[in-house]
Amino acid sequence: MTSALDQISYTDLYRRWEQGNWKAWEIDFAEDKRQWHEVLTETQRRAAVWNYALFFHGEQSVTENLSPYIDAARTEEQKHFLCTQQVDEARHAVFFGRFMREVIEAGETIAEQLAATEPQLTWGFRNVFARLDTMADELRRDRSRPKFAQAITLYHLIVEATLAQPGQHFIESYLTEHDILPGFRSGMQNVSLDEQRHIGFGVKILSELVAEDPDCKPAVEELLREIMPTSLGVLKPPNWDSSYVECFGFTLEDIYAEGFQSFETKMRTAGLPIDEMPGVLPIPYELTPHERAARVIKLMKAGYLGEKDGPPSHDPETIALFFDVVGRAVDTRQSPAAPMTIQWDFSDTEPWHLRIDNGATETARGRVSDPDVRLECRFEDWVDVVALREDPRLSVLKRKIKPHGRVRAMLRLRSLFGR
Repeated sequence: MTSALDQISYTDLYRRWEQGNWKAWEIDFAEDKRQWHEVLTETQRRAAVWNYALFFHGEQSVTENLSPYIDAARTEEQKHFLCTQQVDEARHAVFFGRFMREVIEAGETIAEQLAATEPQLTWGFRNVFARLDTMADELRRDRSRPKFAQAITLYHLIVEATLAQPGQHFIESYLTEHDILPGFRSGMQNVSLDEQRHIGFGVKILSELVAEDPDCKPAVEELLREIMPTSLGVLKPPNWDSSYVECFGFTLEDIYAEGFQSFETKMRTAGLPIDEMPGVLPIPYELTPHERAARVIKLMKAGYLGEKDGPPSHDPETIALFFDVVGRAVDTRQSPAAPMTIQWDFSDTEPWHLRIDNGATETARGRVSDPDVRLECRFEDWVDVVALREDPRLSVLKRKIKPHGRVRAMLRLRSLFGR
């Protein structure tokens, strides 16, 4: 049976690039400058600078990191399209740079504009794009299909489909609805069309890599387990100030929900359904995307995910949500044949335990008798491990976490949690 991906060729994608070419230097920002100072409120200008700075730095980063993808591509047609993508990304950076210079007045050169807006970057953004830098270096050394699949997943499905595309959609919607910033709006419409081609390419080539090499799926899972907790913090507004998004008519939950939906759809189309990857996104799939978004944001505000702003919340209801994440993070495919129980004895809050039995997990408050593994630690130290802020091995070496129990069971902990 022919799929939608089979009907799109790399040559088609290249031809669409030629047909959709546009010029960043032909956009007129004169009316945008007037409206920036006379129509937008101070809150909207502050929020726009933050939002647009993330896009500006992101476009510059992806431009610089695409070359090893061209080298790793399998066919000449793939290489040709990736060359057009690098041109697109450079044009996007020029477009944002012109807006920064002519409207926001953030500096004359790209380097000055990047330096002026660098303080706007979030913790999540810095970490995700630092990982994109190291991924480019890894791909230069290793052009294997599994490594290329990881690189495509990070670039095309995380950065572009999950983070950039929802943000572009909400920016375009607001500017169109209120008929403001006409030059920037027209440029963003062109950027979005470019990104649709890029994402389509990423989904297509990832599906082919997975079909060609069975090692690609576990490689992608490994990458997603590493990057998902960090990527959740990319769009966190400064000090959780909701006015950074609400002043443009939408909520943070709206953006996260669209990101989840886009990511899951693209991954499924590529032959990698997220619900078949235990622990990659340990949130109940029976919830709607908006409900999942609300839960993730609540966990982030409680200090359980994303950037560490202080000690985690000890609210019992939120701790229960956190341990639901812990239970769902277990890779049940690695579970032992016999039932296994893990006990957490916290020095700063009530104890919790996790039961694993026949591929199912259950978490609950309290102690159990004779657990297979018992972990003594502060609740805060375990939260840091789950949020990937701390390496669990270093936590053990530093005696922040003290494991007790059966040796074989303790050795299985790392595989159970994908760490």
